[in-house]
Amino acid sequence: MISHRARDVKPFIVMDVMARAEALEKAGESVIHLEVGEPDFDTPKAVQDAAIRAIQGGKTHYTHAMGLLELRIAICEHYRAEYGVTIAPEQVMVTSGTSPAMLLMMIALLENGDEVVISNPHYACYPNFIRSVGGTCIEVRTFPEDGFQYRPEDIKRAITKRTSGIVINSPSNPTGIVMTEEQMRQVAAFEDQYIISDEIYHGLVYKGAQHSILEFTDRAFVINGFSKLYAMTGWRLGYLIFPLEFSDTMQRIHQNFMISANSFVQWAGIAALTETAADIERMKAIYNERREYMIARLREIGFTIHVEPTGAFYVFADARAFCEDSYREAFEIVDAVKVGVTPGVDFGSGGEGFLRFSYANSMENIREGLDRVERYFRGAR
Repeated sequence: MISHRARDVKPFIVMDVMARAEALEKAGESVIHLEVGEPDFDTPKAVQDAAIRAIQGGKTHYTHAMGLLELRIAICEHYRAEYGVTIAPEQVMVTSGTSPAMLLMMIALLENGDEVVISNPHYACYPNFIRSVGGTCIEVRTFPEDGFQYRPEDIKRAITKRTSGIVINSPSNPTGIVMTEEQMRQVAAFEDQYIISDEIYHGLVYKGAQHSILEFTDRAFVINGFSKLYAMTGWRLGYLIFPLEFSDTMQRIHQNFMISANSFVQWAGIAALTETAADIERMKAIYNERREYMIARLREIGFTIHVEPTGAFYVFADARAFCEDSYREAFEIVDAVKVGVTPGVDFGSGGEGFLRFSYANSMENIREGLDRVERYFRGAR
């Protein structure tokens, strides 16, 4: 019999929308994908070359369970250079993507019934990670006029004796909002709980400064990786930074459940951190051009953008002038005008009435896709 924990894993709706879009493509339709959060750029050549060299050099065997020491040192140097924080290689575990990092971190942190505070809306998969190890999600409602950021007093009300962690995500999926220094400080002030900071979109910030939670507290787990900034989604390379006292525990857990991340991909990760600055600046400039266009165009169509997104590659647009059921609307849009968008309800009840648009696609496709969306809503009204 299928376990109750498996039955309780909720669908990742954006993937269902993408599957519907792909089915239409196979039937010969021209579909524009604004639903999926995946860079449309090729992985930088320096990264590709490093992987090829590693394979040809026989670097295809298991590595240390915590990851290549050379890569962990490079990650430490990256955080020192970007944020002025000091971490040791013993505080870094390299994983096959950030999802395993989050799952193993939850195993290390949570007992059955322990609580984790998450915002509503939130990245769709957070609750599944927490519940899969017996934890309990405590959702704190956030509001569009605040850029969907926590109000500290609401976190305080949500905390109990069973609260083990508070999840933050900046730049955010789905909103693209970047937390300010003051907002980071306010969350870090909850010193009895660990802060779980999802920093996978770090580097993709177009206005203002980004901050790591490690600037404000040592009681933090940081989840990061290479998929978004370096256009390496298919390489499956991530990492977890954790308090030093968890080092032996994380090594033991990773040994048992994953053994190690792919060896030659780890060598490519070093190249990503040290040889791709020009590639990143080029990609960021293009993303920013798309971001500015998409925000302006969505407002022209009639969507409300409460706070301008300045990070990641998403716009979380208020569609309540057009629709009430974002799930139904997303599937009707893809069927009617062949544009994939993500329903806001995928990110929690607080996202209902919103649609997430990704600008990780060409400007040509973004223009055409939004023109089609406008035609759809003009016809719907």
